[in-house]
Amino acid sequence: MQVALVGVTGYSGMVLYRLLKQHPQVDEIHLYGHADAATVPLKTVATMYQEETAEIRPFDAATIMRDDAVVFFATSAGITRQLALPLIEAHFPVIDLSGDFRLHDPQQYQHWYHREPAPAAALAQASYGLADIPATLTTYIANPGCYATATLLGLAPLVQHQLIDPTSIVVDAKSGLSGAGKRATDSSHYVAVNDNLSLYKLNQHQHIPEIMQQLQQWWSAVPAIEFTTTLIPVTRGIMATIYAKAQQPLTTAQLQATFNDSYQAQPFVQVLPTGMPTLKDVVGLNNCALGVDYNPVTNTIVVVSVIDNLMKGAAGQAIQNFNRYFELPVTAGLPTLPVFP
Repeated sequence: MQVALVGVTGYSGMVLYRLLKQHPQVDEIHLYGHADAATVPLKTVATMYQEETAEIRPFDAATIMRDDAVVFFATSAGITRQLALPLIEAHFPVIDLSGDFRLHDPQQYQHWYHREPAPAAALAQASYGLADIPATLTTYIANPGCYATATLLGLAPLVQHQLIDPTSIVVDAKSGLSGAGKRATDSSHYVAVNDNLSLYKLNQHQHIPEIMQQLQQWWSAVPAIEFTTTLIPVTRGIMATIYAKAQQPLTTAQLQATFNDSYQAQPFVQVLPTGMPTLKDVVGLNNCALGVDYNPVTNTIVVVSVIDNLMKGAAGQAIQNFNRYFELPVTAGLPTLPVFP
């Protein structure tokens, strides 16, 4: 199978390229950049690929639809809403790692992303590809955001089974620096991040509306969540610590049974039998590791959800959605062991 990749030079694009190179069903990868850019060898913009002969060509939707079976967009927000419309019109398969088509409501996108949204008719054709809670996929798959993935997988069993007070959800999420992208800012500069912790986008993170959109599809009684994001001095990984009040007293064993039942058919979600997961459990993997606990004194449920933001939170989940769409083995092309130490 021949596939196209737009945006190989970002962190998610580089990881996606590596995964596609080792995928047993991918024969050739065609790389595309800006429509008005000249063709350049991949190794000139990504020096770790000195042995690669691939070139990054100017984006052309007609060429992609002629030559490829699917196109991946690993681009920044605001790009695919401009480039993807001919592909949507032709019902050509797209897996989009950006946030441009995750939200159904154009006004929500404009409010949270501070950009012009895609047309409502185009948004209506996109499906939200939370791969470990399978739903019907359309030809346009909006890959979930990294924080949204960790948070939703941690909350799904609680919300779908209505085990919690829907007004009590608090999420304390922490992410490594690669989630901020390649472009350095004052807050992501080494001297600002090293030996430091800092909250950012308090109550303003663009993944909040997609989390709420999905939670309310599962249970309309969820009115809002408290959601904080903290930058931590590591390269990769997200840890979302989730708190909620139980609807009625239960036990940690009952919680674990519910989570195990929810994810028993999902090879990329592991519910720990004891203790809580760490980032090292998932770095380099497409896995989500979950730990659960119940405090009877405070009637509080705690869920810890950890993922690699560049794998499960981006490129790995994109491959998982690729496998689902083309009805391939769900684990095809994805590593099974973490990067350790």
